[in-house]
Amino acid sequence: MTTTYAALLRGINVGGSRKVPMADLRTLLVGLGLDDVRTYLQSGQAVFSSGHGDEESLAAEIARAVEKHFGFAVDLIVRDHAYLRAIADACPFPAADLEAKQLHVTYFSAPVTPDRFAEIDREACLPEEFRLADRALYLYAPNGLGRSKLAEQLSKPRINKGVIATTRNWNTVVKLVEMTGA
Repeated sequence: MTTTYAALLRGINVGGSRKVPMADLRTLLVGLGLDDVRTYLQSGQAVFSSGHGDEESLAAEIARAVEKHFGFAVDLIVRDHAYLRAIADACPFPAADLEAKQLHVTYFSAPVTPDRFAEIDREACLPEEFRLADRALYLYAPNGLGRSKLAEQLSKPRINKGVIATTRNWNTVVKLVEMTGA
């Protein structure tokens, strides 16, 4: 049985020396035996189909190949269409009424519990809010991610210790559901 997945690469093509041309990434993924490989934007999203492996084994395989080919390690998360669809459908914020820059999803490599975020003073960050889901966090930042005090707190290393965390805006969340469902 073939499943369609999205690979979410963290921290590439945002400055510095961690450049991963999307054409090269597509070639690399095809070389791993993955099918229907496509990329979205330059910030590290690839969609592919595979009849072998699971999310974790595919993520590990892609991470090894990226490091070998490009010469640096990249954290990445692989999620299937059903998961991506469920996360989009379960959004606790009125996504249709918001601008894409106001709503984000942080995907985690493993489940996270509310106690991980206990030190965050939610009241001090209002009107910004976040809600947890299955290996994900929804962030409502009405003035955008770049100005978000809450996003700054959520990205601290001690908050994300032991997990890979990578954030996408709502347009990308929706596009990945579309691309993996096609």
